[in-house]
Amino acid sequence: MRRTLSLLVENEPGALSRIAGLFSARGYNIESLTVAPTEDESLSRMTIVTRGSEEIIEQITKQLNKLIDVVRLLDLTEGRHIERELLLLKVRAQGADREEIKRLVDIFRGRIIDVDEETYTIELTGPGDKLDAFVDALPAAEIYEVVRSGVSGIARGDRALRL
Repeated sequence: MRRTLSLLVENEPGALSRIAGLFSARGYNIESLTVAPTEDESLSRMTIVTRGSEEIIEQITKQLNKLIDVVRLLDLTEGRHIERELLLLKVRAQGADREEIKRLVDIFRGRIIDVDEETYTIELTGPGDKLDAFVDALPAAEIYEVVRSGVSGIARGDRALRL
């Protein structure tokens, strides 16, 4: 089962390493990891996407809560939440493919952010399945490069990760 964990962590050197080390030492995989400072300079917000059974997820959350760097943890998948990713994609765009790619970008509500004679660089945000669908829907255009930000998530309503 896929889980999205949101953590408030001390904004100090080594915090990310200790958290990633916890996953590595126990043989758990991190599918996606994003980290950024919060409005409080002393804290960073980390979003981790992982997979595992209920028992494994329970073990992960218990171990994370034991780390001194972790101030608070919220399992976003236990309630209503919003997840988004950013995709930057560079594709070959020549001849008739240029118009088809433009049409697809519009359908998926993306933006072409860089154009030259042979390529488009496309920006697209949304849930991971939307980004996957966009990449799958591209015509036989050659994909030069794909960059994905990883999941950022927030709980809906008044449920929040705060001190």
